[in-house]
Amino acid sequence: MKRLLAPAVLGVALTLPGVATAQAPTTTPGQQPPQTQAEQATDQPRPAPPVPNFFLKDGKLPLNADASHYVKFTLLNQVWMRYNESNPGSTVGGYNVPNTFDIGIWRFRIQFYGQLTDRVFIYSQIGLNNLSYNADRKSGGTPGANQSGTGGFFLHDAVAEYAIVKNKLSFGAGLGAWNGLARYASSSAGTIMGLDLPTLEETTNDVTDQFGRKLSIYLKGKLGKLDYRVALSDPLLYQKAPGYVATPGPNASFALTPPKPQYQGYFSYQFKDQESNLTPYTAGTYLGKKAVFNIGAGFIVQPDAMWYTQGNPTNVQSKTMQQYAVDVFYDAPLTTAPDAASVSFYAAALHYDYGPGYIRNGAPMNPATGTSNPSTNTIGGFGNSYPEYGTGNSVYSQLGYKFKDNLVGTSTFMPYVAYQHSRYARLANDVNFYDIGVNWLITGHTSKFSLAYQNRPYYITRASDGLNVVDSRRGAVILQYQVYFN
Repeated sequence: MKRLLAPAVLGVALTLPGVATAQAPTTTPGQQPPQTQAEQATDQPRPAPPVPNFFLKDGKLPLNADASHYVKFTLLNQVWMRYNESNPGSTVGGYNVPNTFDIGIWRFRIQFYGQLTDRVFIYSQIGLNNLSYNADRKSGGTPGANQSGTGGFFLHDAVAEYAIVKNKLSFGAGLGAWNGLARYASSSAGTIMGLDLPTLEETTNDVTDQFGRKLSIYLKGKLGKLDYRVALSDPLLYQKAPGYVATPGPNASFALTPPKPQYQGYFSYQFKDQESNLTPYTAGTYLGKKAVFNIGAGFIVQPDAMWYTQGNPTNVQSKTMQQYAVDVFYDAPLTTAPDAASVSFYAAALHYDYGPGYIRNGAPMNPATGTSNPSTNTIGGFGNSYPEYGTGNSVYSQLGYKFKDNLVGTSTFMPYVAYQHSRYARLANDVNFYDIGVNWLITGHTSKFSLAYQNRPYYITRASDGLNVVDSRRGAVILQYQVYFN
């Protein structure tokens, strides 16, 4: 299956560069852009001041005369207003809820980072996720089995980095998101094209990492047009994960044995404009400010990460977790006009091997707290959950079109579609997840509304034959307002 998916994705991608009739000025290969991808995607035209202002230059507090040494902070707030059709049997506090309406803080982030010397860089980020009406208050708490966080304020990133060979080779260490596998395994939350990033690519989110961040040592750099990152990570104990499985069974789960190191890498060949690798976070869309065409590939491998039972008498078998992906990203204006419309496309083919029968549900800011379904029929989960991760193959793709700038006053619109298709060994029917919406870009990514409709499958274990099949589908309507100071 994975041999068929990768060529198909790349074949479609190679036809896309011709869509743009012009591109923005290209950064010289090997030259490190002075901004993060998020800064490049949110940069707004500014009139030149009559005299240089070195107190606050490009949103940075300079530490030397030319501002090549600096410190900077950013703020991000994403608020959700959501109507959700609950999975059958969903409950809140023991009461059945066929549907829910909630308001929540989807993400809040504070970044603080700086280039302290020519070679020394430090990066940190704190924030919270999933602060809804059913979240634990004032602390992280213990999420439910289908939740991925409960609204607690916590450390996301704390990384120290040294440039061994400027732009070509840097060494870093700490808690961070220099992840392998695919582009959006480390996504810039403030520049997402649609409502949300493909969390499918965050394969151990809150299982053996801290919301996608890992204790790692890493190497990164640019060699001509090749951008690379490789990392060795120390996985967090599975026993600390929400809803962890305490004993092995016939379906694989993460092992409770002391974790072995995790090896990961991601390599991206950047044909057009060069993207920044100052931080690990990749832009969702530049809204026509750059012309980017990349093809990438990556991996994550961890020996003995999984276990399961087999045979009679039963024996516990260890299993290496292996994940591989190829992807393509195209984001460019359609003409040379400064207010030109632009197109953004991303696609990935992914192969996940967690071991036999592995399935894990995803449930963004789950509005429910439990289920009244019998324990023999809970594979579909409660609230808004669905089988997002599993052993098998997936294709994810998204496409957006930004109308020309100043379409309505000083604002414009960007409709989009996104789609996940997964074929997991434990499920008799494939997973198909749809997301369609529109962004109202009031001031680019700085101030925008996103309205989306999402549709997901609900699975049951069929009593007649024990197969896990799609019983019905459920939807959600979500309005997000984002404010991003960058």
